[in-house]
Parts: sequence; structure tokens; C-alpha cells
Amino acid sequence: MNNQVIIFDTTLRDGEQALSASLTVKEKLQIAYALERLGVDVIEAGFPVSSPGDFESVQTIATHIKQSRICALARAVEKDIDVAAESLKAAEAFRIHTFISTSTVHVQDKLRRSYDDVIQMGIAAVKRARKYTDDVEFSCEDAGRTPIDNLCKMVEAAIKAGANTINIPDTVGYTLPSEFGGIITQLFNRVPNIDKAIISVHCHDDLGMSVANSMAAIQAGARQVEGTINGLGERAGNCALEEIAMIIKTRQSLLGVHTNIKHDEIHRTSKMVSQLCNMPIQANKAIVGSNAFSHSSGIHQDGMLKNKNTYEIMTPTSIGLKNQALNLTSRSGRAAVKSHMDTLGYTEHEYDLDKLYADFLSLADRKGQVFDYDLEALMHFSNLRDEDDFFKINYLSVQSGSVMATTSIKLQCGDEEKCEAAVGNGPVDALYQCIYRLTGYEIVLDKFDLTAKGEGEDGLGQADIIAHYKGRKYHGTGLATDIVEASGQALIHVINSIYRADQIATIKQQHNH
Repeated sequence: MNNQVIIFDTTLRDGEQALSASLTVKEKLQIAYALERLGVDVIEAGFPVSSPGDFESVQTIATHIKQSRICALARAVEKDIDVAAESLKAAEAFRIHTFISTSTVHVQDKLRRSYDDVIQMGIAAVKRARKYTDDVEFSCEDAGRTPIDNLCKMVEAAIKAGANTINIPDTVGYTLPSEFGGIITQLFNRVPNIDKAIISVHCHDDLGMSVANSMAAIQAGARQVEGTINGLGERAGNCALEEIAMIIKTRQSLLGVHTNIKHDEIHRTSKMVSQLCNMPIQANKAIVGSNAFSHSSGIHQDGMLKNKNTYEIMTPTSIGLKNQALNLTSRSGRAAVKSHMDTLGYTEHEYDLDKLYADFLSLADRKGQVFDYDLEALMHFSNLRDEDDFFKINYLSVQSGSVMATTSIKLQCGDEEKCEAAVGNGPVDALYQCIYRLTGYEIVLDKFDLTAKGEGEDGLGQADIIAHYKGRKYHGTGLATDIVEASGQALIHVINSIYRADQIATIKQQHNH
């Protein structure tokens, strides 16, 4: 049996659909580049038939990502499969992932069909997908609660139809590790053509057992694991891929399997996904939590000083957690900035050096020393915004007292610069009143968060807001040493996203007429 475990990442599909606000196409592409650099074998980029935005994201990722196989999800429906193939055709090689429910409760109450009908739908879906690619994955949704006889029939039929990867999901996170591993064992023992497909697993974390179930499946012979970075996903989330990768690396002598993951990219990828998705990582999260390598107990500290192996089964550097250099200042040149980005592992196509250097100089003038994490933050949040954003803050002035605050701004609105001043309960409130008046958008804020990025009084402030407009939610983020400026950037980020969405809607409306 092959000893490589294929890593199938669904952060951009299963993970993204559970976020409070959708990612932009550029943000999804940025994450896809990070996943490619991490060594992910298959990237499930989206569910193309679900929306024009998802179609565009899959198409863009399929065009740019070369090292990882790009995959799109499709129900066992002809249109879904055709649209998925259309979105993927820019890729040199791609995978179509089609699925149908197989558990009794799903078949009877959701699909309202006989099990024989469901098998025929699965067969037809696989055959249609094979017209577009020889890489077809078939999933038995809610396999964890599917009677084993029915599951064996479906798996055998799907492989015979041409599926070369069969996914066994614990869709609702219901099974125990021994139980789930037993399902995989029975499939290997009872399905006569099982050797013609790779068995995959996709486990959810409703009872906190997604990683344990996935590892039990690997020990039973599964050779693909599906999951997300940081365990993002529906309800309690998916299997956390960084945990799977480090379990396999740390216990390789026992497990006898390996992955293609570049482990020293784990920390940075985790951090990027957390920031772009506006999903903080809990401090005690395995592998990537801020406390994962800290030791508070005096006994533990004493042991660590004598021999790190006493309380540390893996090192911070093994996941790419390094001490940050402090030698970037406003006197540093472009070559120094590029050198730091090279050291951090970023390639030139992932950022605009001219834009990054201009933002770096602006930050360095205010802050003095600039850390590597500052460069990463500037790349993630400043470089992601389009150069041709319709709205930009050109000037900002704040006067704040104990009761009221006054803010005045100059806002670039396309080719026109507009000025406004407003009074509010605080400087951010006054700034937002100015922006609302100048742009004319009636936006409702659902969430406003300010967090510190970096250390000391000159650390960067990051503003994250969730806002809704015309029934749709938008996420905006801003980064600056001044929290009022960061707050303004976050709102402008949202308004530019709304403006672009309105422009697209207008174009479509005109096209339909």
C-alpha cells in the first residue's frame, strides 16, 4: 500500500462557507498561493455553481496555481458538474468532486428517493465528470451514519463508474475513532474493486473527534485526508490539517506514512488564514495556538532548561515559528525589504514590491523599527486592496475631547475629491459619519474589533468590521499605527467591496435587458 497520505485542503470551500463574511477573489487567491507553498496536494477551491463569485474564484485559482491539483465541488447534478468543469478548464489538470447523500435519514428525508435511485444518480454523476477529467472524486455524504451494506454497494458502484478517489465523510461528526476506523476496514474487506481507488476521509468536529477519526482511518488504510487550516468549517469545524501533518511527522516511526507538507510553512499559513478570514485562533489550539510552545509551570521550565525534550515533543522552528529580526528601519532599501520577504518564504508574484516598500517606508517613518511580522501584515492587508479602489482616504484629522469628537476628512471618490466634517461620540464614530455622508451608503455594522499587531506603543492596530448592506455581509480590515486610521481603512475596504458588487450587478442587469 502507498505510504503517502494525500492532503486535500477545503479551506476555500468548506471553511469559507462558514465565515461571517465571504472572502474576495484576491483573498482566496492569496490563501491558495499559501496552500501551494505549504505543499498541499489538492486544493478544493470552491463550489462553482453556487454563485458567480465562487465560479470566478475557482477559475482564477485554476489559472494561477500550478503545483497543487485544483478541485471543484459539484452535487450529483448535470449542471453542477458542467459548471465545475468550465471553471476548472484553465488548469493543466484538475479534479471534479461530486457527492450525494447515502445515510438513511438523508435519503428518506432530504432526497426522498429510494436507495437504488441514489446509487444510479451517483453512477451518472461520476460518468459525466469522467467526460471532463480522469481525476474524479465521489463522496458518500453522511457515510458515518450509512448502513454498511448500503455504503459498500455505493462505493463499489462509484468505483466501477470511474471514480478513482472515494471519500467517506463523517459529515456530522458522530462516530467514535474505533467505529470510524472500523468502517474503513470493512470497506477494504468487503468492496471487491476497492484497490482501484484511493480512500479518503472528511471528518467534522462536532464531538471534538475529527482529527482522531481521521488518524484512525489512516491506520485502517485511508490515504487521503480532507480538512482545513485551523479547523475552519461548518458548525464546530473540520479536521485541522496542521494537526494531521504534525501527528504524521512526529509519530512517523509508528504510523509508517508521510505527507508532502512543508512543515516550516505551517505557522505562517495558519496566521494568514486566521487574519484574512477574521477567525482568531484560540491560545491553547494544538500546533498553532499562541500557548502551544509556552511553558508556565516551574517544574516544566526547569525541565526545559535542562533538556527541551522533557516537555516538548516538537520544536517551534519545526512549524516555522522563528524569532523576528529588528533591523529594518526607514533607512533600509528595497533590497533589504525583499531579502526579508525572501527569508520569510514569499515569492515575488505574491506581492507588489513597489507597493509594499512604499507602505513600509510610511510605517517605518512613524514606528522606527519594523519587524518581519509588520511586513507580513502590510502584505496581507495593504497589498490586497486594489490600486484602483474607487474610494480612498486622502486626509484625516481628528480632534477629541472628553465628551465629543470632531473628524474631518478628504475622500477620493473616483476622479473627485470630497471633503466632510462630523461630530460623534468618539473619533471613530465621527469618522464613520463623514464616510457615510460622502459615499451615500446605508451600512449597518454588526461587529467592530480592534486588536494589537506587534509589541510596544508603536505596534500596529488592526481593525476588523463585519457590516451588512442589502442583505449581504461584508468583512473589512484596516492596519495602521493609529487606530482611527485603521478603523477608517476597514470601513473603506467594506465600501469598496460594496461598490464593486453594485457595479457588477448593474452590468448584469444591463446585459439581461
